[in-house]
Amino acid sequence: MTRRCELTGRTVQTGNNVSHANNKTRRRFLPNLQESSIWSESLGTAVRFRVSTQGLRTIEHNGGLDAYLLSMPDRKLGLEAMKVKRRIKRVQAKAG
Repeated sequence: MTRRCELTGRTVQTGNNVSHANNKTRRRFLPNLQESSIWSESLGTAVRFRVSTQGLRTIEHNGGLDAYLLSMPDRKLGLEAMKVKRRIKRVQAKAG
Protein backbone atom coordinates (compact mmCIF):
# COMPACT_ATOMS: atom_id res chain seq x y z
CA MET A 1 0.00 0.00 0.00
CA THR A 2 1.44 3.34 -0.99
CA ARG A 3 2.01 6.10 1.49
CA ARG A 4 -0.26 8.54 -0.28
CA CYS A 5 -3.36 10.41 0.85
CA GLU A 6 -6.32 9.22 -1.26
CA LEU A 7 -7.95 12.65 -1.24
CA THR A 8 -5.21 15.28 -1.36
CA GLY A 9 -2.37 13.29 -2.96
CA ARG A 10 0.09 14.15 -0.19
CA THR A 11 2.98 11.72 -0.42
CA VAL A 12 6.48 10.97 0.89
CA GLN A 13 8.98 13.83 0.72
CA THR A 14 12.75 13.58 0.99
CA GLY A 15 15.39 15.73 2.61
CA ASN A 16 18.53 15.61 4.71
CA ASN A 17 19.39 14.96 8.33
CA VAL A 18 22.04 17.55 9.13
CA SER A 19 24.31 16.83 12.09
CA HIS A 20 26.10 19.35 14.27
CA ALA A 21 29.23 18.64 12.19
CA ASN A 22 27.17 19.52 9.06
CA ASN A 23 27.19 15.91 7.78
CA LYS A 24 24.19 15.29 5.53
CA THR A 25 22.39 11.97 5.22
CA ARG A 26 19.22 11.38 3.23
CA ARG A 27 15.93 10.88 5.06
CA ARG A 28 12.23 10.55 4.29
CA PHE A 29 9.37 12.66 5.61
CA LEU A 30 6.30 10.40 5.78
CA PRO A 31 2.77 11.84 5.65
CA ASN A 32 0.62 11.38 8.75
CA LEU A 33 -1.91 8.97 7.25
CA GLN A 34 -4.97 7.83 9.19
CA GLU A 35 -7.68 5.32 8.29
CA SER A 36 -10.76 7.47 8.68
CA SER A 37 -14.52 7.25 8.12
CA ILE A 38 -15.82 10.50 6.66
CA TRP A 39 -19.54 11.27 6.52
CA SER A 40 -21.13 11.96 3.13
CA GLU A 41 -24.30 14.06 3.33
CA SER A 42 -25.54 13.05 -0.14
CA LEU A 43 -24.96 9.33 0.31
CA GLY A 44 -26.17 9.33 3.91
CA THR A 45 -23.33 7.05 4.97
CA ALA A 46 -19.71 7.11 6.10
CA VAL A 47 -16.96 6.39 3.56
CA ARG A 48 -13.59 4.96 4.62
CA PHE A 49 -10.43 6.59 3.30
CA ARG A 50 -6.72 6.49 4.09
CA VAL A 51 -6.26 10.24 4.43
CA SER A 52 -3.65 12.58 5.88
CA THR A 53 -4.50 14.72 8.89
CA GLN A 54 -3.95 17.79 6.70
CA GLY A 55 -6.48 16.30 4.28
CA LEU A 56 -9.03 15.97 7.09
CA ARG A 57 -8.57 19.65 7.91
CA THR A 58 -8.96 20.56 4.24
CA ILE A 59 -12.22 18.59 3.98
CA GLU A 60 -13.55 20.31 7.08
CA HIS A 61 -12.51 23.73 5.73
CA ASN A 62 -14.35 23.12 2.42
CA GLY A 63 -17.61 22.18 4.14
CA GLY A 64 -17.53 18.38 4.16
CA LEU A 65 -16.63 15.47 1.93
CA ASP A 66 -19.25 16.16 -0.76
CA ALA A 67 -18.25 19.79 -1.26
CA TYR A 68 -14.55 18.89 -1.28
CA LEU A 69 -14.86 16.10 -3.85
CA LEU A 70 -17.09 18.11 -6.17
CA SER A 71 -14.69 21.07 -6.12
CA MET A 72 -11.57 19.00 -6.89
CA PRO A 73 -10.55 18.06 -10.46
CA ASP A 74 -10.48 14.31 -11.14
CA ARG A 75 -6.76 14.24 -11.90
CA LYS A 76 -5.94 15.22 -8.30
CA LEU A 77 -8.08 12.49 -6.72
CA GLY A 78 -7.25 8.85 -6.09
CA LEU A 79 -9.18 5.96 -7.63
CA GLU A 80 -11.45 5.37 -4.61
CA ALA A 81 -12.16 9.08 -4.26
CA MET A 82 -13.22 9.29 -7.92
CA LYS A 83 -15.63 6.37 -7.40
CA VAL A 84 -17.21 8.13 -4.42
CA LYS A 85 -17.39 11.40 -6.39
CA ARG A 86 -19.29 9.61 -9.20
CA ARG A 87 -21.72 8.11 -6.67
CA ILE A 88 -22.33 11.56 -5.14
CA LYS A 89 -22.98 13.08 -8.58
CA ARG A 90 -25.47 10.29 -9.43
CA VAL A 91 -27.38 10.76 -6.16
CA GLN A 92 -27.50 14.56 -6.59
CA ALA A 93 -28.69 14.19 -10.21
CA LYS A 94 -31.56 11.93 -9.08
CA ALA A 95 -32.53 14.38 -6.34
CA GLY A 96 -32.68 17.10 -8.98
